[in-house]
Amino acid sequence: MPSQSNRRTFIKQGLGATLGLNLIANAAVPGSMRPRNSWKVPTIILFQGDSITDAGRRKSSTSPNDAVSLGRGYCMLAAGQLLAQPTGHNLTIYNRGISGNKVYQLAERWDGDCLSLKPNILSILIGVNDIWHTLVRDYQATVETYEQDYHALLRRTRAALPEVQLVVCEPFVLKYGAVDESWFPEFDRYRAAAQRVAQQAQAIFVPFQEVFNQALQHAPAEHWLRDGVHPTLAGDALMAQAWIDIVTKELA
Repeated sequence: MPSQSNRRTFIKQGLGATLGLNLIANAAVPGSMRPRNSWKVPTIILFQGDSITDAGRRKSSTSPNDAVSLGRGYCMLAAGQLLAQPTGHNLTIYNRGISGNKVYQLAERWDGDCLSLKPNILSILIGVNDIWHTLVRDYQATVETYEQDYHALLRRTRAALPEVQLVVCEPFVLKYGAVDESWFPEFDRYRAAAQRVAQQAQAIFVPFQEVFNQALQHAPAEHWLRDGVHPTLAGDALMAQAWIDIVTKELA
């Protein structure tokens, strides 16, 4: 049996690893801090996007705050942390991401999958398919299409839900697996477009690319993204922590 001293050493090492994850997420945003959820009134949070958000959620289950409805990715991990906080009982959290979606496909389903849910906080992560499908499929579009469609979607959202807090998440990739030099420098233009969209819409911006760039100092790309695009468990945990830290700080 391990000694009491060994047990304490093991626990300290585990806590150190957890703190390291927080530090990686925090490093992307100067002044970031640990979550301090001040949402003391009922709040509806909606996560929207593509497969990174979808994360295998069961589409037939539409209930909020439910693991099978939230998928196996960063949304579920973030929701679990938020719901476990003292004010978590005031939160209603949905995931409506759908694998393969581009901005125009969000728009096609927006009434039912967003506006009808009347979220107070709407988080959108979209963009990787808008470029990827031009590289590997017969999708004819440009970064200008992406930006114009995104602006239109957020204007439509503001018109229907004038008090909604928008969260625009930066699309991200790492050079590994499906991602090679052919993605660049065009992908960086998509990232810049997402940031401009966020600024114009007065949305909170979550710089996921910077979060993963910081993470490369601690582990290689394949530890964080299994194919250069889709997160591993470690990548999802990193995203969840960054999302909570940044959004909670902005809303404090």
